[in-house]
Amino acid sequence: MTSATAGGADPAPPAATRRKSVTGTRRTVAVLFLLPCLVLLGALVVYPIGYSLVRSFLNQSGDGFAGVDNYKALFTDDGIRTALKNNIIWVVFAPTVATALGLVFAVLTERVRWGTAFKLVVFMPMAISMLAAGIIFRLVYDQDPDKGVANAVWVGVHDTFAESSAFPKAHPGRQSPLQPDKGGFLTAQPVRAGQSVALPLVGVAPDQMPGSAKKAVRAAVEPGKVTGTAWQDFTRGKGVGRLGQVDPGELGYAGMKVEAVKDGKVVASAKVRDDGTFTLPAQAEGARLRLPASNFKEPYNGLDWLGPSLVTPAIIGSYIWMWAGFAMVLIAAGLAGLPRELLEAARVDGANEWQVFRRVTVPLLAPVLAVVAVTLMINVLKVFDLVFIIAPGSSQDDANVLALELYRKGFSEDQPGIASAIAVFLLLLVIPVMLFNIRRLRREVRR
Repeated sequence: MTSATAGGADPAPPAATRRKSVTGTRRTVAVLFLLPCLVLLGALVVYPIGYSLVRSFLNQSGDGFAGVDNYKALFTDDGIRTALKNNIIWVVFAPTVATALGLVFAVLTERVRWGTAFKLVVFMPMAISMLAAGIIFRLVYDQDPDKGVANAVWVGVHDTFAESSAFPKAHPGRQSPLQPDKGGFLTAQPVRAGQSVALPLVGVAPDQMPGSAKKAVRAAVEPGKVTGTAWQDFTRGKGVGRLGQVDPGELGYAGMKVEAVKDGKVVASAKVRDDGTFTLPAQAEGARLRLPASNFKEPYNGLDWLGPSLVTPAIIGSYIWMWAGFAMVLIAAGLAGLPRELLEAARVDGANEWQVFRRVTVPLLAPVLAVVAVTLMINVLKVFDLVFIIAPGSSQDDANVLALELYRKGFSEDQPGIASAIAVFLLLLVIPVMLFNIRRLRREVRR
């Protein structure tokens, strides 16, 4: 005898014959897979945050309640206030400049054949750790132009327009007719036409003399003119050479400037030849000869990149060098997804490339630019490595940031309560940026 169910459907198998899943219900499976992640998240994120929050209300030893004293120190301690000021500078300038450079690189390299190679070179610093980048830029910003690339370039550009003197340490020796005058030297007595004047100097090592310098000779007398010799009045060897006289082997001060000064005014000037001789016209009659201060100007050694005033911009520059490539890659990916018909329509309507970029490309890339800017803002709030490595001890206080101050308070100064308060404060600064990013992502999903 057969029986049929309603609708002709087969009857459900008996409960005894149902197969049970080996791993149990889906909820149990989800919990089993998430459990390792939840344990790690709790151990590495939740617990440290909770412990830092509790520790920020305890005293230095951790056995007494300090109230909000640790948080008051955030706004009264000079080091923390400097760090907070520098963090504001970092958040304002570093993400903005890095994002702008990334946008420029992405747009300009879109249509060139070697664009991929250029992007690879710009992105390459991202493969370098902060520690290595800090060491690199500590050398780049070295004060010595022979070591630091930044000052080598800066000094090269400067000396192109304002050449420094080759005789910064030259000065009159014993029995010299010269005396100090406003950074230079002036003869004690006026000179006469038809006279040969000796201007002996010392203080420059023979190997530091200009390459064009030749053996000095005593200038010949010329009627109606003032002649003379400016030379290095020093010969190596004890008892060798005579003071105030040109001896064999002594070199002339090639290129040195000589001025004839009368009543405080320069009436004539001349340039010393390679052999140390010079000639002044008849106007020098009765004047005193002066070697101006420009002859003894110290060589320009560039900027003190790691000094108190420039150390923060210098470190921000190294950060931009690392992260501009990151911004460029993300923006280039967004640029590749733009609808080309909109760009072409703008060009057909008569817009030039600048107008297309400003009124079409940038507005369409606004979501990508926001992602890059927000990511870099979060990143700069916790910057530590570059500041710790690049800034020398003499200017580290001026380059201080909150992450570095947290390290210094917690480990160098043994103030864990204040260090925990700084950590909580940094978390509070990051939360608004994260919430903004989450809201923006949700709006993107709804679209």
